[in-house]
Formats: sequence, structure tokens, C-alpha cells
Amino acid sequence: MKLEDIATLSALVRPPSIFPDLDPAPYILGLTGAGVLIALVAWLPLVLRRLPISLPIICIALGAALFSFAPIDLRPLPSRHMAFTERFAEFVVIIALMGAGLKIDRVFHVRRWQVAWRLLGVTMPLSIAAITALGVLTGMPWVAALLLGAALAPTDPVLASDVQVGPPKSGEEDEVRFGLTSEAGLNDGLAFPFVHLAIVLAAAAGTGQPWVADWLTHNVLWEIGAGVIGGWLVGWAFGWLTFRIPSESKLAATGDGLIAIAATFLSYGLTELINCYGFLAVFVTALTLRHAHREHEFQRQMHDVTEQIERLAMMVLLLLFGGALVSGILAPLSWTDVGLAVAILLVIRPVAGLIGLVGFRAVRSEKLTLAFFGIRGVGTIYYLAYALGRSDFPQAERLWAIAALVILLSIIGHGLTVTPIMRRLDRSQGRDPDAADRQNVPPPGLKGPAS
Repeated sequence: MKLEDIATLSALVRPPSIFPDLDPAPYILGLTGAGVLIALVAWLPLVLRRLPISLPIICIALGAALFSFAPIDLRPLPSRHMAFTERFAEFVVIIALMGAGLKIDRVFHVRRWQVAWRLLGVTMPLSIAAITALGVLTGMPWVAALLLGAALAPTDPVLASDVQVGPPKSGEEDEVRFGLTSEAGLNDGLAFPFVHLAIVLAAAAGTGQPWVADWLTHNVLWEIGAGVIGGWLVGWAFGWLTFRIPSESKLAATGDGLIAIAATFLSYGLTELINCYGFLAVFVTALTLRHAHREHEFQRQMHDVTEQIERLAMMVLLLLFGGALVSGILAPLSWTDVGLAVAILLVIRPVAGLIGLVGFRAVRSEKLTLAFFGIRGVGTIYYLAYALGRSDFPQAERLWAIAALVILLSIIGHGLTVTPIMRRLDRSQGRDPDAADRQNVPPPGLKGPAS
């Protein structure tokens, strides 16, 4: 057979594209990569379930390898793609907040939630103040140091899944897991006033414009209050439509867990339209929707869909984060910055956590675990992108570098220690850490398909 005949046969089997100038190779490679990524999202948690290593560590390593050796021209540095970084991190966080709220079995009560109030009202402000002070001592302008403190103080609702409660009605809700879940769900919204404070101060620097009254009334009172009320209203409406409407057309009858995603987007969108904290609203919506019918099986279906989307989006973001690490995001670091990052994780959070838990009725091992697992991650990325996209801050590249190092160290340090620490904690409380495996139910967190 001649070459001309082979070419003719190939054209018959695979006719030319109607878009001759469009190269199909990137599209095909993209589909192939997406298939590999989705397979890893489903399979890796099973492999890593008992190993002292977490899925985020694997994601970052894969991202670093991909952007180091694959023929990719993109450099996924947040400072070069600020709008995308903000919006994608925002998406991952709100999905995680809905999943966190749906997981909590405990009925909301001021006294029963006191561990959350302690971590929010004492530990987080102390962390912000300490990080700000250390940042100033290391030569950072105090406005930039305040932004760094506000971005790094909150516990991340995405990467903290390994230490959160289990799926709805699973019974995996001890005081430690509940405290870290409720803290991660609420502090993302409550950290925003300090992020806005840094933005206001950066914008007002040298202008002499008054800002205190506006910040207190709008960024604190209005945005928190309206966020809570707006989130509750959306959650109540979805709870009634899902479980209470007196007809066969109730949303629970669909069996489609995507209802939780609809509630997430509506809660966040409607509350952001009235300029209040959408993160806080989404978590309140999730708690309200969970409370509408605590024993219904549809709660688990909503959680499972939310968790799958969260893991897939989280893995994509961490692949890009791994690419940012090999693209030079850490280049501005000095040894002083490295010491600051280590102090944030190993000194500031644990000490502030223990101070917040003074007088709290819990054994020493529980307090130490609560204080230690202040995991930093996607929320920090969002806060920095949000603030740096709205005002000019000095040493912006240094802020990204320190935040990236803290996130990396947090993922590695907490990821390597979470399995042995949580298993030891379960044994000390008389629980069998392998019971979930024998029941074919994965343990909570990113290591199981139903974290």
C-alpha cells in the first residue's frame, strides 16, 4: 500500500475537523488528564486510609512534578492570576463549608458549642495579634502584617477534613472533631472583619480619612449579622422545601444530593449581593438545613455529593499550588520568614489554642489536639487574593511567599501526624479506630470517600 492510500484511508476513518486551525492535542490531553485526576480522587483515599500521609501531600507532589517536567508554559503564580485565584479558592471554600455544616450532628446550643466559641473568641484574635506582632518585628509594614495575621489565623475548612467529624449520623463526633469542624466552619466568616480592616487601613494610609465607624458598623456589625440571618433564611427555606412541604414534590423525593450545591450557591450569592459575609452565611445555611430533619437519609446524600465536588476541586487547586511552588512563589523568602512560618504553626496556634481552652472540661490530650491542628490552607489563599486585588499592600510577593510556606508546612506536618494522633486519641477514649473499616465505612477526612 502506498503512502497516498494510507493518507486517504486515515481521512476516511478520521475526517478533518470543521475547525482546521484548532489543534485538538491540548483538548485530548486535557480530557486524559481529567480522567486520571478523577480516578485518583476516587482511588487514592482508599490507598492512603491507614498510611501516615494525606491526599493533599500527594496532590502537591503531583502538581510539582507536572509543572516541572510536562511541556506546560503556564506558571500558576497567584500574583499573576489574581482574579482566577480568588474565584477558584472561593468556590472550593464555600463547597467545603456546606459539607462541614451538613456533617455536624450536634444540635446548636450556646453551651454545647462552647469549644467553638473559645477557639473563635480567644484563640483566633490572639493568633491574629501574635502573627501581626511577629510580622512587624521581622521588618514587615504593620498593615501588611495585619493582613498576614488575618489570612493565616483561621483554621481551613478544606484541608482540615482529616480532623473533622464524620458523615451525617455516623456517630463520629467527639469533642475534638466537633471543635475543629465548628471552628473551621465559623472562623472563615469571622476572620473577614480583620481582612477588611487591613484593606481599609491600606487604602486610608496617608489620607487622614475616618474609617473606624464605617468599619465597625458595616464590616463588623452588618456583615456578620446579615450573614447569619441571611444564611438562616436560605437554610430554612431549603429545609422546608426539602423535608417539610406537605406534598410528594418535596426536594428530598428527588434523591439528588445536588440540592446542597444549589443551597450553597444561593446562600452565598444572595448574601454577597447585600454585602455581607457569604462564607458565614453558607455554613449557617448548612447547619439550618441539617437541623430541618436530622434523621433523614437525604442528609447523607447531600453530604456525599458535596464531598465529592469538594475533593475534586481541592485536588485541582493543590495541583496548581504544587505548580506555584516550583514556579518561584517561595523565592522572596528569607531565613527570618522561614522562622516566622514555623513559629506560626508550632508556637502561635498551639499556645493561643491552649489559652482559649483554659477552663474547658476536656482531658489534656484532647486540648493538645485541638490546639495543634490549626490547619492552614485554601482559605488563606482566598483572603490574600481578595485583599491584594482590592488595595495596594507593601511586600505583596513576600506575603504570598510566607503564606505559601505556612500552607506547605501545615499540609506536610499535619498530614503526616493526623493519622497516628487521631487513632491514638480514639483508643484513649475507648473507641476502635478500625471499626469504620470493618463496616466498610471510610473514616472522616480526606482519606475516605465520604469524609
